[in-house]
Parts: sequence; structure tokens; C-alpha cells
Amino acid sequence: MTYGSVREAMEVVEFSCSVLVIGAGGAGLRAALAAAKELGDPREVLVLTKGELGRSGVTALSCSDRMAFHATLLHTEPGGPDAWKYHAEDIYMGGGEVSDADLAETLARRSAEAFYYLESLGVPFVRRPNGLPDQFVTDGSLYARACYTGPYTANHIEEALVGEVRRLGVPVREHTAVVELLKGKDGVVGAVGVDEETGENLVFWAGAVVLATGGGGELFRLSAYPPEMTGSGYAVAYRVGAELVNMEFLQIGLCSVATKLACSGSLLRALPRVVNEKGEEFLYRYLSDLSPEEVLGMLFCKGASWPAMYEEPTSRIDIAAERELDGGWRVFLDYSRNPEALDWARMDPEIVNWYKSKGVDLSDPEPAGSPLARLLRINPQSVEWLRERSVDLRRDLLEIAPAVQHFQGGVKIGPDARTSLPGLYAAGEAAGGQHGAKRPGGNSLLDGQIFGRIAGEEAARRARKVGTSALEELKALKGNGRPASEVREELKAIMSKYAGVVRTEEGLAEGIELILKLKEEGVAVDDQGPAFAAETLGMIDVGEMILRAARMRRESRGCHLFFRSPGDPLPLPRDDMNWRRYIVISLREGEMHLEAQEPVRQGWIKRPL
Repeated sequence: MTYGSVREAMEVVEFSCSVLVIGAGGAGLRAALAAAKELGDPREVLVLTKGELGRSGVTALSCSDRMAFHATLLHTEPGGPDAWKYHAEDIYMGGGEVSDADLAETLARRSAEAFYYLESLGVPFVRRPNGLPDQFVTDGSLYARACYTGPYTANHIEEALVGEVRRLGVPVREHTAVVELLKGKDGVVGAVGVDEETGENLVFWAGAVVLATGGGGELFRLSAYPPEMTGSGYAVAYRVGAELVNMEFLQIGLCSVATKLACSGSLLRALPRVVNEKGEEFLYRYLSDLSPEEVLGMLFCKGASWPAMYEEPTSRIDIAAERELDGGWRVFLDYSRNPEALDWARMDPEIVNWYKSKGVDLSDPEPAGSPLARLLRINPQSVEWLRERSVDLRRDLLEIAPAVQHFQGGVKIGPDARTSLPGLYAAGEAAGGQHGAKRPGGNSLLDGQIFGRIAGEEAARRARKVGTSALEELKALKGNGRPASEVREELKAIMSKYAGVVRTEEGLAEGIELILKLKEEGVAVDDQGPAFAAETLGMIDVGEMILRAARMRRESRGCHLFFRSPGDPLPLPRDDMNWRRYIVISLREGEMHLEAQEPVRQGWIKRPL
């Protein structure tokens, strides 16, 4: 059945298709292309996006100093037919053993095919003079696997996929927000949406549905996400009974407040001053047990261990920044001059050698005496990228703060990308189980391509068998309560205060209480429209999932840092005896149910954590 079989009803406009893909980022477009190929007719697929194709969402808009696509290729170290195992172990073991090892294996084994597919579409991955794709080591990786085009790797991937979608003629409906999934006796059969421009109610019937809606940065005051990322896929899946997993694990790292650029890699390895509004280099105050040279060494290492992670000593920098902000001070990177304690003769020789490997001679007074000069030598593109967005490091301080950058969990999937509900598939950041408490840098872009393809293929195979269905009744969207915009701002304040880098039992309990109060008060449609109100309702559900799962996990693991009390200098230790498990969330008899379960483990895992 092709997109375009439309009939108008009294209250809604109805559409039907074989495969409905919700989301038009890297995962959604890869799913659409795979489904179109499997079905043999691109017109049988329909892609929905809240924004404009290729101009909205994370893949289209996000940048970092050198954005990575993680892949194990034939030449990737350590080489040999079992090289994928090291990649899979980095995903599973590095993730704290709280993800599904079979999904890690799928990602590692199929990473090369995803890389070469994107390259065939024109993604300009950097190659070495010998013709091999260039790769570097990212956080969470034992070996160099990170492929890249520069700061715009994700954007280039989106452009290539958009070009292929347009070339094939896959139908795309823009400015459409999905607010509910439709469930029939045989599983999920479609979705309810709202046209964000006209306010029109829409119903989409489908043989199978792929969720590729991305993460939920909009739940927080500061995130690295574009503003439309509300976590709506988590909410709509939860409400029809799908299981979610690992929702407490959110990657949080230092980002530019003005541009949302992740301040990782070379931006920190250039060793700028980290100062507050008074110009004080405050890290020495929080890290008083370390020598000044050790503090600067930790700042350098932070470039390769960017998100706050329990297992990384560099997380102390994130904790210091968050506590400085909690004290009412803003935090900045200052590239105008060296940190006061910087003495190259006293620094770790490995840092000096790293600069030498990048062609930077620290006997030259210019790079030795200026963080900006060092950054211009090792990554001039990042300086230019910021300048184009009105942050000129030659004269401006770069304001930073801990920002949510990635949801590790999501709607629980298996190796075929199928969720716990027949007819519903998930891919990319909307899906859960692939990553645990941590992931290798660049694995998110890979994940969207691997499970995007699998979800599209499997959804198409199901659609061939079951066709499309209809329901006798459709629940109307209603909203009585406080204005949606007001509720959303309060929700952001709650999540930012209680679910950031520093988490405590007391704080999480307070946050849950405030979330339940928001639920009780309700959400009313305001001048932002019905889709905004419906998504705000869903965001409350997602916020509750995060807070409840974080409170249940009374340990620290990966990006979840649990403190006994707000004033404690260090988080609680990791507890493998009780918490080498993941938390699965579902809706049961109208209540949110959380259960700790054993992940899938595999026999190929040999390397100790």
C-alpha cells in the first residue's frame, strides 16, 4: 500500500503505508532506505519529521571539534579476523556490563559495511596519504577506530542520506509531531500525529513502525541537542506498553553555552585556563590533593575522556564545574594566556610528546606561551567554527557548562531491532540495550546506521506479512491544567537540578515528588499549539523514568555518578555484586514499573574491565 491513499474523516486526515519511519536523522533515513529496498517500492515507506528534512535534528546540526564515526575496518588495529571482538568488548565491557553483548557484537561486526555504504553515498571521510581511512583513538576505545570528516561528520552523513532519499523518491512529511502510537490486537499498527503548522490531527496506519526519534535534550536547561529533541519516542513507546532500558545513563559533558559545541578533544588539550567570573582558576581549589601539574595533566586527559564518567579520574573536572555553577558562578575557557601553573619542564613528557606528534614544537615560544596558538596548530577548524558563530577565541572567553549530550538507554530492542511490542522497531538514540553506562566516542553515529538498516529491513518484512490495520476508536488528545510552556520550563529546572552530573538520594527523591506534582496538575494547550502540549506530557513521563531509574541504581557506573550526600567530594563506588544488571522500565496497570534484569552476555568476552 503506497503513501498517498488518503481519506478525510470528520476530525482527522488519515494516511496509510507499509512502513512508517518516525524521525529523519541518521537512523531514520537509513531505516527508510533499507525498507524501500526491501519492499522494492520507495512509495510504500513514509518518513515523518518534526522539522525540515536535512535541516533539523541531531545528525543534521550537531558538531564537535572532530566528530567521530566508530568502525572496525580491515586495517584497523590490532588487525586480524578477530579485531571486531576488541570493538565489541569496548562497547560492552567499557559500558559497565549493563548492555546486551549480542547487540555490541552486531555493531562491531557490521561497522565496516556501514562505513563503506556511507562512503559510497559520498561522505568525505578523511584518508591517509596511503589511501587508507584515517582513524584515531576516542574516549572509551582501546584502539584507533574513529573515522571522521572533521567537525561536520554527522552533518555530512545526513546530507548523503538525504540525497539518497530524494534520489529514490521516498516520501517525507515535514512539520509532523507524533504524539501517540496506535496498538491493535497484533501489535503496533500506526501513529497519531499533529501538523505543527496547521494544527491538523493526523492518523498514520502502517504495517510496521520504526521509531528513530533521537534523545531528549529538551528536558534539560542546557544540552548539546537542537531544541526539538523532546524524547517523544520514549514517551509514546512507554504509553503503549513497550519496555525501556538504561534510562538513568545520560552522557553529560562540558559544552559551549552559546553554541552547544562539545568542548572535548583539542579544545581541552590546548590547555586553556578554566576560570570563573572573577578570573579565578578554580580547579586547583577543588583538586587540592593534586599538584598544579597534575591538575593540568588531568585537564589534558579530559580531552580524550570528555563525558563525566565514574571510571575516569577526569570526572572530577565535571564535578568541580557543576559545583562552581551551583555556587552561582559562571565558568569559562580562556585561550588568551597560559594557566598560571603551566611549566612545560614540569609537565608529563607524554603530553609534550603528544604535541610533537602533531607537529607542534613547544620550544617555539608562540605555541608554548599561548593556548590559542596551540589550538590553531592542532585544530584550526574549531577556532573558525566558533568564530562563524560569533565566539572569537582571540578576544572572547568561551562560556561552558555540563550539558546532556546523549541518552545511553531507550526503547529496548533485540538483534533484529524489534522492541517488546510486535510491529514496533527502534533505532539510533531512540533505542536501548546497545550501550550501557558508557560508549566509545563515535559509536552513536555507527549505531544509527547499523540498527537503522536492520530496523528498516525487519519492518518491511513484517509489513509484507500483516499489511495495515484499523482501530474502532481513536483517543482524542486532551489537556487541562497549567500552560504547556510553563510546565516545560519547570520540568527543565527539575531535571537540570536533580539529574545532572551530581546525583543524590535526597535530590532524586525531591525531583520525583516535583514530577508527580506536575503530572497531577496537568498540561493545557497554550499558544505553542497542541503538538507542543502533547510532547510536554510525554517529557514528564521521560523525566520520571530518568529520576526513578537513577534513584534505584544506588552506585556509580559510567555516566551515572551517585553521591551519598550533596557535599561529598567523590561519588559512591561501583557495586558489581548488586548492580551488574540493567533497569527495565514498563507501564503496568497504569503505573511505572522498574525491574533490574540480567543483560545478554556472550562467550567471546574475555578481557577484564
